[in-house]
Amino acid sequence: MTVDPWRDPSLSTAQRVEALLADLSPEEKIAQLGSYWKRPEIGDAEGFAPMQSTFDADRDPFEEAVQHGLGHITRAYGSAPQTAVEGVENLRRMQRAVTEGSPHAIPAIAHEECLTGLMAHEATTYPAAIAWGASFAPELIGEMAGRIGADMRALGTHHGLSPVLDIVRDYRWGRIEETMGEDPYLTGILATEYVKGLQGAGVIATLKHFAGHAASRAGRNHAPVSIGMRELHEIDLVPFEMAVRRGGARSVMNSYADLDGIAPAASHWLLTELLRETWGFEGTVVSDYWAVNFLQSMHRVAGTTRDAAVTTLRAGMDVELPETSTFPELLDAIAAGELETEVLDTAVRRVLRQKVELGLLDPDFDPATTGEAIDLDPAENRDLARRLAEESIVLLRNEDRTLPLAAPRRIALIGPSAVEPRSFLGCYSFTNHVLSRLEDQGTSVPVPSLAEALADEFPDADLTTVAGTDFTGPDTAGIAAAVTAAEASDVAVLAVGDIAGLFGAGTSGEGCDVADLQLPGAQHELVEAVLATGTPVVLVLVTGRPYALGAYTDRCSAIVQAFMPGEEGGSALAGVLSGRVNPSGRLPIGIPGGVGGQPGTYLAPVLAWVSDGISNVDPKPLFPFGFGLGYARFEYSELRLSADEIAADGTVEITARVTNVGDRDGKEVVQLYLSDPVASVVRPLKRLVGFTKVALAAGESAEVTFQLHADRTSFLGEDHRRIVEPGEFRVRVGASSEDLTLEDSFHVVGGIRVVGDGERVLETPVGVRPDAPGRIDVSVLAGTAGAAPAGVE
Repeated sequence: MTVDPWRDPSLSTAQRVEALLADLSPEEKIAQLGSYWKRPEIGDAEGFAPMQSTFDADRDPFEEAVQHGLGHITRAYGSAPQTAVEGVENLRRMQRAVTEGSPHAIPAIAHEECLTGLMAHEATTYPAAIAWGASFAPELIGEMAGRIGADMRALGTHHGLSPVLDIVRDYRWGRIEETMGEDPYLTGILATEYVKGLQGAGVIATLKHFAGHAASRAGRNHAPVSIGMRELHEIDLVPFEMAVRRGGARSVMNSYADLDGIAPAASHWLLTELLRETWGFEGTVVSDYWAVNFLQSMHRVAGTTRDAAVTTLRAGMDVELPETSTFPELLDAIAAGELETEVLDTAVRRVLRQKVELGLLDPDFDPATTGEAIDLDPAENRDLARRLAEESIVLLRNEDRTLPLAAPRRIALIGPSAVEPRSFLGCYSFTNHVLSRLEDQGTSVPVPSLAEALADEFPDADLTTVAGTDFTGPDTAGIAAAVTAAEASDVAVLAVGDIAGLFGAGTSGEGCDVADLQLPGAQHELVEAVLATGTPVVLVLVTGRPYALGAYTDRCSAIVQAFMPGEEGGSALAGVLSGRVNPSGRLPIGIPGGVGGQPGTYLAPVLAWVSDGISNVDPKPLFPFGFGLGYARFEYSELRLSADEIAADGTVEITARVTNVGDRDGKEVVQLYLSDPVASVVRPLKRLVGFTKVALAAGESAEVTFQLHADRTSFLGEDHRRIVEPGEFRVRVGASSEDLTLEDSFHVVGGIRVVGDGERVLETPVGVRPDAPGRIDVSVLAGTAGAAPAGVE
């Protein structure tokens, strides 16, 4: 039997793609750039109305819509509650319709959301991305992504819409929970490991939102972005470049917000010149949902939907998601001479290449047997979710060693986060994204509440649980019962925070922006009332963003910050309170003191950081980036540099000793910061350029060595070329951005060196050498591909 060349695995991918491309009609080509979302009618979809209402009229039934083929199937698992068995059969039906109803029987790529795990019913819900940042544990992020990818591929899906690489500027922005914080290097390292993990399991990872999305004015969703080209390159583009060049990401999604008046979905510079020509990206660019339509309806840079389709395709867009709203008009645009066939073919070629690589065009692909109904929340997944949650919890205050709790006889557990397990889950969990719209707002997987977890942790304690208030609304009727419970107890564990939702349906999440940083609803009044009782208070914050804590800090015996810790968050929090878990999380984002202050980022120059004699508003956070306490205590010593001077393309090794001087084992996040005291352009006072999490037994010490390449000192000069500039550079090593006990400097010598586009060294290798003989362990936790420090094997 003759096999079509595009189905012949003995041919190269390029040969198969070109053979198929040459055989496709224009209608079939355009179909490969489209998608279809079979959205069931469930619950209250009002929150989605601004995003979809104009696209619902006169939609074709699926079988008719795929008569020329289809590029992507949108969220076959992630749109409605269904078992894995039901989901597999649903996807099989759709793939059969695509292959049987179209001329060349090309299967579709099935994509799903996977930001807190696969967003499907009964699938593991991991901690939100902001908790990944707090973990400072790249290896765990890679392990998690590998498990997510394995589950997705087993189900027959191929493409994941994660990770989010947006860098936070304004804490009022609702989508902070989706980010990994305010630092581009931390985000880039973690994102790179996520990409490697997901794609290592055979699922394409999508970097989003490209670019500048979180820098929107006033922290508003979809608002304009007014940052300069230098800030864009130095902050927002950094993690994207790392995940493309070091992680090999195969997909990128555009940002909704405009960049200085330019819509990213229409930017040839962003999607083609920078992404592809400079960074070497070879994957597909997919539109954020309905972003192509928005070129006409919101950005108003296109007069018609046909103009929008032509504009975005010329810019470098490949696939229109979540459904084909504008791309069918490309056929008429080509006929009218408004679009060259070569431009269309370029995008189609990219999509077909991925389908070949995914095995969708192999002879043995059978849509009737694609996917397997597996257990989506096995014990191994839950164990990983618990470990990541434990690593992400940050201890902010521990006055007189209040924690761990010494088996108190009477505990008052108070607050909405004590009784509502949905508080542990992010906006893009299936529970909060889909189930919350149903009458029965349960959880898609078992999620023990903090009350249940604390009862298990302290079985002999007299535990009284009172919600006190809800997450939202002004009702304070329950505060009196909370006060009574606190007064009758030895300690009050006060759990407050966020409930994730969409477009105002929650206090955190997409479209859930806030005007200030006071705890939502009547929770501020609850905290004040419980503090006034005089009972020792352990304030537990379960949030997706930082809230102002200046009014409470000095009156709390302890403060614990948990950033939406996932389905095992209750167990992790209870373990921290009991001491079973020694907290090692660090802040990926500052915690402000005042409700109106917007520090936004520690990456600030002098003018943005110093207020003395300049302003009556202090921009500094109450708790800074990188901060976190634990039940062990660490000291830093013996900083040394391998050289006082390096060339503009050289490397300096920076070594410091860290010692656990406490009485129990623990983990310390060793952080390296770089400062450029005098530069030709304004530079931040400091920035993170390396980190590693080190596990040390009580009394143990280790040497940590960072290999800092001169490229890590580079920046965009006055003419917007990236340069390494000669001069003094200061390095500091310590426990946070504001606790840097060791300091030294080196000089870059010689003339100014221009760093080639797409060629600079992006990461700082880290080596860890424990003191004990025979226990040498090189831990390249910063995602480096470089050699280990000298003498370390």
